[in-house]
Amino acid sequence: GISGVPTALLATYGTGKPVIVIHTEYDALPGVSQAAGVTERKEVVPGAPGHAEGHNCGSAVAMGALFAVKQAIDKYDLPGTIRFFGVPAEELVLARPFFVRDGYFRDVDAAIWCHLAAGFENSYGVRNYGNMSVEFEFFGKTAHASTSPWSGISAVDAVKLMDIGWDVLREHLPPTQRSHSVILNGGTQPNVVPDYARIWYMFRESTGEGVKLLYERARQVAAGAAMMTGCQWKSKVNAAVWPGRDSKVLSEVIQSNIELVGMPEWSDEDVALAKAIQQAAGVPPVGLTTKLSGLAPAVQGTHSNDNGDITWVVPHGKVQFPSNVPGVPFHHWCAGIAPASSIGHKGEVAGAKVLAGTLIDLLTQPEFIEQVRACFEEENQGVVYEPLLPLETTPPLEQNKTLMEKYRPAMRQHYLHKQVRFE
Repeated sequence: GISGVPTALLATYGTGKPVIVIHTEYDALPGVSQAAGVTERKEVVPGAPGHAEGHNCGSAVAMGALFAVKQAIDKYDLPGTIRFFGVPAEELVLARPFFVRDGYFRDVDAAIWCHLAAGFENSYGVRNYGNMSVEFEFFGKTAHASTSPWSGISAVDAVKLMDIGWDVLREHLPPTQRSHSVILNGGTQPNVVPDYARIWYMFRESTGEGVKLLYERARQVAAGAAMMTGCQWKSKVNAAVWPGRDSKVLSEVIQSNIELVGMPEWSDEDVALAKAIQQAAGVPPVGLTTKLSGLAPAVQGTHSNDNGDITWVVPHGKVQFPSNVPGVPFHHWCAGIAPASSIGHKGEVAGAKVLAGTLIDLLTQPEFIEQVRACFEEENQGVVYEPLLPLETTPPLEQNKTLMEKYRPAMRQHYLHKQVRFE
């Protein structure tokens, strides 16, 4: 329940310094429910959300590592504190910027994120885009659309003009920007001039300042649309996050543990399943990753993750573990197959070993913490971190509420009720 998010989780073990954070998300995506191990489209609950980015895996990796390290702390009387953050609604870039804003990282020495990949993918530097999630609301006046439309003020007209205006403006925005929208409320029926309409944008850019500038331009477009139609308007920032990055020295510590653990041993059945998934997704059937790749500078992608702010306030690294199939795109139903198979499980076990080894290194070798901090301060030279998230913003808990109320009763029938054991 931290930061006003009822399903956000914070767990702590140990005492004193260093303070190491592990964080991972357990989010899902609308409309991609998919049966485990089935390589044709087969929904568990038709129309329901599903794990098309493997967010059912990260917490498994974290728990495996954290319980192992807990035993080591107890057995060897290791100093230090481990914190675990469980993060809902990552796809809405929702929770972690609120954690940072609310001070949960003020005393943290290092933070590590868990996320699945097609291999052990490890890099340092800026890896993705910042993002602002913003809703614009327009308020007009109802009227009979046939007998007296001139007496009405259409809020939907304002939404349409804003969306058209933003599309026209794209030509004059930096080519690095990415922005997309959906109309959440577009009136009730055609013969009533709608007095309310709402559109939701995500604005992405390669820098935090770039994201902020996109938002400011969008507000100007909204004001223009309101002026043209006679509407009133307001905007609401649901969430906002900086681009994510990873610190080189901490990434080197993680890489040393990746090389110690190595890739999982894939069975013939694992490879056959991977190729079938790839064929279903329409990508080359190359099978599974078998070799490690070395640590490399990051190539910044246009995707976003809500962990970006963490990476600018504390040294940060990531454990991307091999529970996915090469070439299969995230947010596609095919991406939900492998994480619920032996491929996903083997990758999780390997990822948990890497994470546990990294935590032990940081707890038992103080020089690593010193090197990580020095590297972070050098990387941060010239950077002024200011949160994009407005201070008055509260978590938008109503987002997806209607969707989940519709599907949760049917999904609940498929919940697993098994005791988790660590041996």
